[in-house]
Amino acid sequence: MQALHNKRIVVTGGAGFIGSNLIEALLALGNEVLCLDNLLTGFKANIARFLNNPRFTFVEGDIRDMAICEEVVKGAHIVYHEAALGSVPRSIENPIPTAEINIMGFVNMLTAAKNAGVERFIYASSSSTYGDADYSPKVETRKGHLLSPYAVTKQANDLFAEVFSRTYGIKTIGLCYFNVFGPYQNPEGVYAAVIPKFIALLREHKAPQIYGDGKQSRDFTYVENVVNANILAATAEFDALHEHINIACGDSIDLTTLTQYMIEKLSEFDPEIAAIQPHYTAVRKGDILHSCASIDKARKLLGYAPKITVKEGIDRTIQWTMLHR
Repeated sequence: MQALHNKRIVVTGGAGFIGSNLIEALLALGNEVLCLDNLLTGFKANIARFLNNPRFTFVEGDIRDMAICEEVVKGAHIVYHEAALGSVPRSIENPIPTAEINIMGFVNMLTAAKNAGVERFIYASSSSTYGDADYSPKVETRKGHLLSPYAVTKQANDLFAEVFSRTYGIKTIGLCYFNVFGPYQNPEGVYAAVIPKFIALLREHKAPQIYGDGKQSRDFTYVENVVNANILAATAEFDALHEHINIACGDSIDLTTLTQYMIEKLSEFDPEIAAIQPHYTAVRKGDILHSCASIDKARKLLGYAPKITVKEGIDRTIQWTMLHR
């Protein structure tokens, strides 16, 4: 496998959580990176550490603007499309911006990349596309009924990428993320992901709220594993022009066990946290009961193997949070 070095790379959504972690790795490998972000859900603070790097360029712009998409991909070898309006609940409450950004923005970037002769278009797919599939672990070829507008937009991305590959010959790789967490993830707001939100609440001595009985499980994936998969996807050799590949740990943990572990680890810094117990409430519309991925395809095609377990990832995330927030 070739090293990913000295390439011109575009990262959309690069001021977000996953995008900023990916940029850090790409720059460390000696690549030139352009970040496109409209700062709707991303933060300038996430990329502040790159701004003095001569190999880094930040463009504040929106993927719904085709002219900007065409401009940023000029001369690019690889596009990593991480930009999206996330959150299942947000998409249920307001599906229009989710569709505009996640579908039309995606098609804009894919079209611009195709027209510019980009070698590979690697994008963030989502485990939400498995819907209510009632088997485990989830295999790329077996999906269920979709449960949210967000899931619809991410499946639309997969379909557009497959058709573009077949029609135009551009190589597209959808990396299907399962519940990614880690440094630079936003803990604020009603749509915050469970791990950073629970850490923030516990540090404030507030009880986190679990929707349902806490037995629902997720294949939580530390961001370093996801970044590694993205790096591998840029140089992996396989014949198909389009692939959809699960990226996870291949293991799951229920929300009660996860929360109790966070309480235990945070209480090492603040003993009062040990007495906090989560609050259980009604199941949230659109949520999946269990989510665990088969990563056999990722192992075979990318040479991927998760390096960090969920508990190791929690330890690292808490350590980072205590230093930075």
